[in-house]
Amino acid sequence: MSAKNAVRITVVGIGEDGLDGLTRKARKLIGEAEVLVGSERHLSKVPAGSERRIGWDGGFDAAFDEIEKMTDRRVVVLASGDPLHYGVGVNIVRRFGPDAVTIVPAPGAFSLAAAAKGWPLADVECLTVHGRALEAVNPYLAPGRRLLVLSWDGETPEKMARLLTARGFGPSVLTVLGNLGGDETRLEGTAEKWTGETVPDLNTMAVECVAGDGADVLARVPGLPDDAFEHDGLITKREVRAATLARLMPLPGQTLWDVGAGSGAVAIEWLRAEPSSAALAVERDPGRAAVIGRNAQNLGVPRLTVIEGEAPAALKGLEPPPDAVFVGGGSSVPGLLEACWDALSPGGRLVANGVTLEAEQRLLAFRNEFGGDLTRMAVSRAAPVGPAGRLHAFRPLKQVTQLAAMKK
Repeated sequence: MSAKNAVRITVVGIGEDGLDGLTRKARKLIGEAEVLVGSERHLSKVPAGSERRIGWDGGFDAAFDEIEKMTDRRVVVLASGDPLHYGVGVNIVRRFGPDAVTIVPAPGAFSLAAAAKGWPLADVECLTVHGRALEAVNPYLAPGRRLLVLSWDGETPEKMARLLTARGFGPSVLTVLGNLGGDETRLEGTAEKWTGETVPDLNTMAVECVAGDGADVLARVPGLPDDAFEHDGLITKREVRAATLARLMPLPGQTLWDVGAGSGAVAIEWLRAEPSSAALAVERDPGRAAVIGRNAQNLGVPRLTVIEGEAPAALKGLEPPPDAVFVGGGSSVPGLLEACWDALSPGGRLVANGVTLEAEQRLLAFRNEFGGDLTRMAVSRAAPVGPAGRLHAFRPLKQVTQLAAMKK
């Protein structure tokens, strides 16, 4: 479609107070719309006129297909509050491009909730579980942290209370703010004593995290305890894992391939370290692949994609291409390191660990051909010795040889 005939879209944020809460500019744009798009709730706040109306009933893509035909028409999309903060504006810009879209925001749920609680918005983690797994909040649970979370529906707060309690954060204060900007409601209590009262479907949860005895407190810095993961012994140990993630360098918007993923620990810590990143875990064993999925869910990164298959064959056609690749198992497999290297984007990082002589030989041969650094890591942990276990001695773990290379 040429720029001359391209559709132009204005996205107007609207709150529960409808047209009364909008600026003069926003009301004028809505009043001049020839095509008005939005949910049934939003459209109901604007008196019907001669404009054509399009809803989301058939999904975003179907509505976007209709909008795309509206060249030379004034198209206005109604969205909740700030359309670019977990709103439909993100999808519209992704589909039509930023040059075709004008955004007119209004106070969103996060701003209204922060104001209701008296919380500085810059000090709060703003999250959503609308259409997403509730476990996505797990990485953010820490003593003293404040969370604002967009709900899926009226049952979400009770589920949140159960999740907080199960993670040892039962004393946390949960405030449910319903219909913000309209006929507001407020319900507050601790997670462990949550009453389960009915709340509006349109609600935002404010969580003041308080850790109880035995709380599952985990940092987002790489190097989680080994027992934070379900595993059968095939796991990159925490000391080596922390060093591995340092060389993989989780960066915003980048993708990791974890090849021979085992428990998925490296991919999971990559995702926890950088919320905007993506990761694929490739594992040939079906049982371990299932474990990876459970670990990802439990540790708050359900967006991890698990690929069941044997590398390097399983790598063919995987998308998106990786910005970093970790080979935790199978470094000695002929052609595997080369296949990972070929798949890497320019500037990408390859990190491979090996514990066998055969793996060391492959890592050395790769380094000699393509460059990179070789590091040998020897870790020992104190453990009880003797019949009574009163004495302790250091017991060495298997030495790990690590290759780290950056693709120019």
